[in-house]
Amino acid sequence: MFIFNIISKNISHIKGLHPGIILERELKQRKIAKGRFALSINEFPQTLVSITKGKRGMNTALALKIERSLGLEEGYFMILQVYYDIEKSKQKILPPDLTKIRRVLFWDTVLEKLDWQKHKRVIIKRIFKHGNEEEKNEITKYYGKDFINEVLK
Repeated sequence: MFIFNIISKNISHIKGLHPGIILERELKQRKIAKGRFALSINEFPQTLVSITKGKRGMNTALALKIERSLGLEEGYFMILQVYYDIEKSKQKILPPDLTKIRRVLFWDTVLEKLDWQKHKRVIIKRIFKHGNEEEKNEITKYYGKDFINEVLK
């Protein structure tokens, strides 16, 4: 339990981020090339690139290799992966905080019955075109900055 408390304190500000983002940052800070690092731990460079781009999840065996090689706490990347998976699941199951979204923005539908995953691109565009800062912040928290930026390009 003690080790988990140390890890959870250190990652509280990055919960919900894909572990690949953190790995990318760690490798950049250490000035380690992804391809060379992947080969040094007997992994395909494509695997590591997919993870750092957030297109693939971290598995336990790979996490252990990376953690050992970088001198990180065992379980660090798997804990990040679990928090990331929890955030993705919450998005599928729970809507954003509807008390922070004005009903007038969705005058053409029942807010509680809106499919937040199926219609996410339309929702984001509508909120960012007509919404206030609180609504934009709630939607950004719900979908994540990266996806919001992708939709609004």
